Amino acid sequence: MTAAVATRELNTLDRCDRCGAQAYVRAVLESSGGELLFCGHHARAVEANLRPLTSEWQDETSRLMKKAEAVPAD
Repeated sequence: MTAAVATRELNTLDRCDRCGAQAYVRAVLESSGGELLFCGHHARAVEANLRPLTSEWQDETSRLMKKAEAVPAD
């Protein structure tokens, strides 16, 4: 039996398993149902090898652009 991970928007409490930065990608492992969280940088670094092993690849890195647009320029 594998555990199902409910899809939800990642928030500031979700941290990258590699570096501790805010996570914007969740990878749910097909074999165990466990999840790994990554910042955008580390998600790109592991995506080619890890994505084929996942049942879900939740990518919210587009939110980074929204944050950048919301910051007023001086």
